[in-house]
Amino acid sequence: MKIEIRIPSPGESISEVELAKWLVDNGSWVEKDQEIAEVESEKATLPLLASSEGIIEILIPSGTTVKVNQVACTIDTAGKKTAEAKKAATPTEETKQTAKEVISPKVTKPEVKVDKVEADKVKVSPVAREMMKEHNLSVDDIINGLRRISSADVDAVLSHEKAKTTPKAKPAASRNEERVKMSQLRKKLSQRLVAVKNETAMLTTFNEVDMSAIMRIRQANQDAFRNKYGVKLGFMSFFTSAVAMALKQYPLVNSRIEGDEIVSPNFIDIGIAVQTPKGLMVPVLRNVETLTLPEIEQQISVIAEKARAGRISPSDLEGGTFTITNGGVFGSLLSTPIINPPQSGILGMHNIVDRPIAVNGKVEIRPMMYIAMSYDHRIIDGRDSVGFVVTVKNLIENPVRLLIEGGNPDKMLLGL
Repeated sequence: MKIEIRIPSPGESISEVELAKWLVDNGSWVEKDQEIAEVESEKATLPLLASSEGIIEILIPSGTTVKVNQVACTIDTAGKKTAEAKKAATPTEETKQTAKEVISPKVTKPEVKVDKVEADKVKVSPVAREMMKEHNLSVDDIINGLRRISSADVDAVLSHEKAKTTPKAKPAASRNEERVKMSQLRKKLSQRLVAVKNETAMLTTFNEVDMSAIMRIRQANQDAFRNKYGVKLGFMSFFTSAVAMALKQYPLVNSRIEGDEIVSPNFIDIGIAVQTPKGLMVPVLRNVETLTLPEIEQQISVIAEKARAGRISPSDLEGGTFTITNGGVFGSLLSTPIINPPQSGILGMHNIVDRPIAVNGKVEIRPMMYIAMSYDHRIIDGRDSVGFVVTVKNLIENPVRLLIEGGNPDKMLLGL
């Protein structure tokens, strides 16, 4: 019986996808629920799973753009017996060796006398050395079993020695070009970036953050945090928590434009930009305003790993009210991040660099990070954009405020 495996739908609005690559060979045996191919859409990369075990017949080559629900391959479930029979009929290496020993009696070869060589001067490959060890043979045994040395052998050795001492010629300059078809994800990303540039009034505001307090917390508690929660304590969780609190104070930054209306969600879903081999993806953390810092760190670890493994689902990428991107992991000192539509703002983190700054009237060297917020000026004014960034800065420089919803601990103590 042959079962058809069809191209899955990544989402309601998507009718075409690209069959990126097959993970199995045509005619090979596949198990039930085994990943047999990768299907790439404009939103994410999805695995194609075998619905049954059997022998696969591939109908669509890799790199082909196909329709959703099109038959990609078939699986012959009746092919199991044939496969097992073929396997049983194919002699194993152990069987071959046994048969060889039975059929081919040992023949004593005439000994060829040659000058005894020093074993440590003979070059032996690792594979050959293992074979010699297995059959209890020495270098002299091998040399004695060879034919006599001819002039061709001497020429080969001389040529090899000459090649080692002769300097390599400079390779010729190449003028070749390589053409690679853009993936569905890359094409969609390109369209969205151009649309943002043309359809929004995008501006960027900058500030700098003293990272001393957070770095001190991480250094003092890294081992205990990892042992308790199973993930490494990073900077992204602090920034995500700080952004969530700042968005509560500046709800327009968490809003979007739909037609002639401003939509302001009463929840905070933050997208975390992740660079993957297939392009930039922005999986979303839901209801960040309800999450603790350890919960944020754990969820970031999960979605980042799924994105890099190409196992992000469309639902992981949908929505989002604000985005954070970290170019600092690549060494970026300063940049202007691009808004992720239909959102109205994005915060860019950057590299941490020791710089001299004024602290209480004195010059000190502190680990500093530039942060940049790009925003749609149609909905967010300068006051809100600057106030938002300053709030994030203050929360990161005084992380104890993350425990009290960004409030001032002195004023809270005094009831002010």
